[in-house]
Amino acid sequence: MIHSDGFRALDRQECLRLLTKAPVGRVVYTRQALPAVLPVNFSLDTDSAVVLRTSAVSDLVRAIDGVVVAFEADDFHAERRAGWSVVVTGRAAVVTDPAEHERLLRTGPGSWLPMHDGVFVRIDAEMVTGRELTGVPG
Repeated sequence: MIHSDGFRALDRQECLRLLTKAPVGRVVYTRQALPAVLPVNFSLDTDSAVVLRTSAVSDLVRAIDGVVVAFEADDFHAERRAGWSVVVTGRAAVVTDPAEHERLLRTGPGSWLPMHDGVFVRIDAEMVTGRELTGVPG
């Protein structure tokens, strides 16, 4: 459905499809009682969870393990005034199961930085929302 304001709500499946096209997203979480946003590369797991890889000793892991966070990815084209944004909200958890960790080493996202103590973090896709800006005349 396209609204007169130029936005169209996206259903869950379309949101997940668009996420597979985005190379980078942003984790939105709380750090020292303040909002924080961190860009990360990611992938979607078979159950639609967002998976990222980071250092086991990172501030991010300490801040998000076991808490509800938001994850956002988007793609916009300023010249066309069009694009989309998807937000996944859910509980984040460090993957501790050795078999799951091994599976994600094969199928999950690689790190863009060299790392020897990498861990995977899953963000459950409990809520998935999105909208598309369909292009508004200049």
